[in-house]
Amino acid sequence: MQISVSYLKSIYKKEKTIYLIEKSNADYIHVDLMDGGFVPQKNFTISEITKLLANHLLPLDIHLMVFDPLIYIPDLAKLKPEYITFHIESTKDIIKTIAAIKNNNIKVGLSLKPETDLSEIYPFLSVIDLVLVMSVNPGAGGQAFQESSIKRVNDLLAFRKNNNLHYKIEIDGGINADTIKQVPDIDIAVSGSYICTSTNFNTQITNLKQSLKS
Repeated sequence: MQISVSYLKSIYKKEKTIYLIEKSNADYIHVDLMDGGFVPQKNFTISEITKLLANHLLPLDIHLMVFDPLIYIPDLAKLKPEYITFHIESTKDIIKTIAAIKNNNIKVGLSLKPETDLSEIYPFLSVIDLVLVMSVNPGAGGQAFQESSIKRVNDLLAFRKNNNLHYKIEIDGGINADTIKQVPDIDIAVSGSYICTSTNFNTQITNLKQSLKS
C-alpha cells in the first residue's frame, strides 16, 4: 500500500507542510482543490497552486472537487502530476475530460461522492487508471471515516478481478492507524490530518503501514 499525504488540514503553513511531506517517506502529495461550487469551500487559485507546487519532488496526486474540471487541466498539466482525479458528478463531459487528461500524459482518476451509486462509475473503469473512494463527504479535512466505504472498496476489488482490469483503488477520508485496517487491500490510502497535525510525519506514515501487519 502506498500513502498519499494531503496537506488540507495541518498544524503548519502550506509551504512547510509540503516541505515536511517531501522529507518524509510518503509516496505522493495529495492535492485537494475545491472551487466553492462543487463543494462549499474554496481553497485555491490556479496561480497559487502552480506557484506552491512548481518545484515539487514527490509525485502529485491531484483531486479536483470542482465543476467543469476541463478548464483546470491545461494549467495543472504544467505541474506534471502523476494523477488528476475528478468527480463523475462534476461534469457531463466525462469521456472528454478523461481524454484531455490522458492527452497530457497524465494518469486519470475518477471519484464519486459517498451518496452516489457505485454503478455510475462502472462504464468508465476500463479506460481509467484509478478510482478514488471517498470515505467522507468531499470538501473538508478531519471528518470521521464512513464504514459504508468498505463495501464500495470490496465491490471495486471484485469488479477489477472479475473483469481483468488494472485500475488502482484509492481511499480518502478519516484514514488513521485504526480505520486503515478496515481496507487492507487498497492500493493507495490518502491521509491528511492524521499525519499533518502531528510533529513527526514519518512516524505516522510508518504507523499506517505497520498497522496492516498487526
